[in-house]
Amino acid sequence: MLTFVSFVGFTVLVAVISYMKTRHDKMDSSDAYFLGGRSLTAWTIAGSLMLTTLSTEHLIGLNADAFNHTIAVAAWETTAALAMVLTALYFLPKYLNSGLTTIPQFLTNRYDEKTRVIATLLFLLSYAIAILPVVLLFGATGIESLFDVSETLGLTKGEALWLTVWGVGCLGSLYAIFGGLKAVAISDTINGVGFLIAGLMIPILALIMIGDGDFFAGLNELYTEEHEKFDITGNEAGSFLPFGVLFTGMIVNQVFFWCTNQSIVQRALGAKNLAEGQKGVLLAAGFKLLGPFVIVLPGVIAFHMFKDVLPAEDYLLAYPMLVKAVLPTVLTGFFAAVMIGAVLSTFNSVLNSSATLFCEGIYKVFYNRDASGPELVKAGRITSIILALAAMTAAPLIDTSGSLYNFLQKVNATFFGPMLAVILLGMMTKHVSAFAAKIGLIAGPIVFYMLVFGFGDQVQAGLMAVFGMTDEVHFLHLLAFVFVLTVLGMLLISRFKPAEHIYVAVPVDAVDVTPWRHAKLTGVIISLITVGFYVLLAQ
Repeated sequence: MLTFVSFVGFTVLVAVISYMKTRHDKMDSSDAYFLGGRSLTAWTIAGSLMLTTLSTEHLIGLNADAFNHTIAVAAWETTAALAMVLTALYFLPKYLNSGLTTIPQFLTNRYDEKTRVIATLLFLLSYAIAILPVVLLFGATGIESLFDVSETLGLTKGEALWLTVWGVGCLGSLYAIFGGLKAVAISDTINGVGFLIAGLMIPILALIMIGDGDFFAGLNELYTEEHEKFDITGNEAGSFLPFGVLFTGMIVNQVFFWCTNQSIVQRALGAKNLAEGQKGVLLAAGFKLLGPFVIVLPGVIAFHMFKDVLPAEDYLLAYPMLVKAVLPTVLTGFFAAVMIGAVLSTFNSVLNSSATLFCEGIYKVFYNRDASGPELVKAGRITSIILALAAMTAAPLIDTSGSLYNFLQKVNATFFGPMLAVILLGMMTKHVSAFAAKIGLIAGPIVFYMLVFGFGDQVQAGLMAVFGMTDEVHFLHLLAFVFVLTVLGMLLISRFKPAEHIYVAVPVDAVDVTPWRHAKLTGVIISLITVGFYVLLAQ
C-alpha cells in the first residue's frame, strides 16, 4: 500500500506543479507552444536536457552492456559533455541570433525550402521509427522487470506490456499535446531531480551492501575483484565499443545529437536569452558527467553480485535484479514513479519536437503558408496524437533480441552522418550548393543503410579480408566514413553545380544574445574533467 501511495503521490505532484506553472500561459502562437514562449531558464533547460536523454533504455540497456562487457560503454555519456560544450559556445549563439524555431529552418535560409523539407522528413522518420516506439518499449519492459506488473495485476507478460506501453504513452502525450514545451520542460526538471536521486541511490546502496555497511570497502572490493571491467578504453579483443571510435564515429554521433538534433536543441532554443541557454546546456553537461555512476557502474556491480547466477543471455535483467536486491520496499513506489517519469520525459519531448518539425517544415510549406498561431497549435496537437498512437501500437511488436540500445544507435546513425555534413557545411562555407545538400541528405542515409544493414555481412567480410582483421569494423567507424564521404561528395558536386546565391546570416531580434561571461571557463573545466575521467581509468 505504501508503495502505491508513494508512486501516485510523486506522479501527481509532478503533474500538479507542471499545471500550476503553465495554467495561465496562452497556447495561441507557435513560440508559446513549441518554444515555451522563449521563456525557459537555465535550470529548466538543464533538467529537460538531462531527462530527455536519460531513460530506462539507458538504465537497463547500458547497464546490461556494462554487465556483458566493460565500462567502455560509458563513452555514450562522457563524450556527450564535450559535444554540449560545443553547443553552448558555438552552435547556440548562431541559432538564437537567427531566431530559429527548428534546425531545418536554418536549411531554408542557407540552401532552399526543398532541402528543409527533406531534412524535416528525415528527422520525423528517425523519431517515428527509432525513438518513440523504442522508448515506450524499453520503458514498459523496464517497469515490468523492475516491478512485476504482470504478476501484481494477474496478467500475462504480453498483456502487461501492452497495458504499460499504452498507459505511459497516453500519460506522456497529455504533457506534449496540451501543455507544449514549457509543461514538458517543467515536468522534466522535477522528474530529473528524482531520477538523479534514485539513480545514484542504487549503486550507493549496492556498494554499502557489498562492503557490509562500508561504502568505500565495497568500492574497493568491486574495483579489485572486477578490475578488468573498469577498462574505459575498451581495448579488449572484439570490443563492444573500441577506444578508436571515440575519434571517428563517436564524434559525428555526439556532435549531431547534441548540437543539431531538434529534440535536444529545442530546449535551448526556448531560452529567455543566450546567457540562460548557455548556463542550462553547460549545467546539463555537468550532470552528464554523473551518468557513468548511474547507467554503467550498476552494471559492473550486478556482474560482481550475480555473475554466477545470471546467464549472459539474460543480461537485460542485470539492473532490475540489482534494484530488487538493494532497494528498500519503502522506496519502491518513489523509484517506480521516477522511472515512469523518465520514460514520459523522453517520449513527450520527442513528441513535442516532432510536432514542431511537422508544423514548421511540412504544414506551413504544403498546406497553409499563412497559418495563424492557433492553427499551428491545432496542427501540432493532431500530429502529436497520430505519432503517439502509432508509437504505442508499434512498440510491443519490436524484436528485443540483442542489444536494443546498440540497435537504436545504428538506426539513428543512418541519418546522423549525412545530416550533420549538410548542416556543418552550411555553417562553415558559403559555396556548397542546395543541389549538393539535397544529394547528400538522400544518398548519405542510403549508403549507410547498405553498408550496415542491407549488405552488412558482405561488407564486413570484405573489409576483414582486405585489411587482414579478425574483428568486424564497428558501425561508428562506418558512420564516420559516410560523414566524410558526404562532405567530399557535396564539395565535389558544388564545383560542377555551384550555389546560386551566397548566404548571409541576418540577425533576428528574438532574444538577448549577450553571452554568459563564465561560459568559456565552464566549458574548459567540463572538458578537462571529461578527459581526466579517461586518464584516470585508462589501463
